[in-house]
Amino acid sequence: MMSAAPMIETARLQLRAPRAADWEAWAPFARSERARFVGGPYDLGEAWRGFAHVVGHWVLRGFGMFVFAPKGSDAAMGMAGPWFPADWPEPEIAWSLWRPEDEGKGYAFEAAQAARAHAFGPLGWRTAVSYVDPANTRSMRLAERLGARRDPAAETPGDATCLVYRHAANGGTA
Repeated sequence: MMSAAPMIETARLQLRAPRAADWEAWAPFARSERARFVGGPYDLGEAWRGFAHVVGHWVLRGFGMFVFAPKGSDAAMGMAGPWFPADWPEPEIAWSLWRPEDEGKGYAFEAAQAARAHAFGPLGWRTAVSYVDPANTRSMRLAERLGARRDPAAETPGDATCLVYRHAANGGTA
């Protein structure tokens, strides 16, 4: 059963649990070159299963990635939030911005900051990391802007080649 997911509002965004209608925004992202830093691009079936993974995370863990949209709109722009699949060594704060026209406007930062506050607040997390592809300079800058610091001693998921950024529980510098 789907958990009662909170709605979080920031200055410009609303963060909410994923809905079936978000598939229409997710699928083009997941099937495009933009998804290269999250394991894509995916074929249609892989994109569907990836989206189902996001929805299922809420059912199995009671929390998950929030879809974010402009306040007053349901137009999904991306996802940000607490993420902890069964084979992850640590809880993660993750994000993705689905449309190129939304880049460079601070939306991912705003959403990730609110999602991290939720993880360290109501969820009671004491630690979190962000796993970033070494070629994803935009996400590296975002992690650093959030105050996360590289943790070269941290374990990575499976055989993933990624950089690990550690977040401080107080939202400050790790």
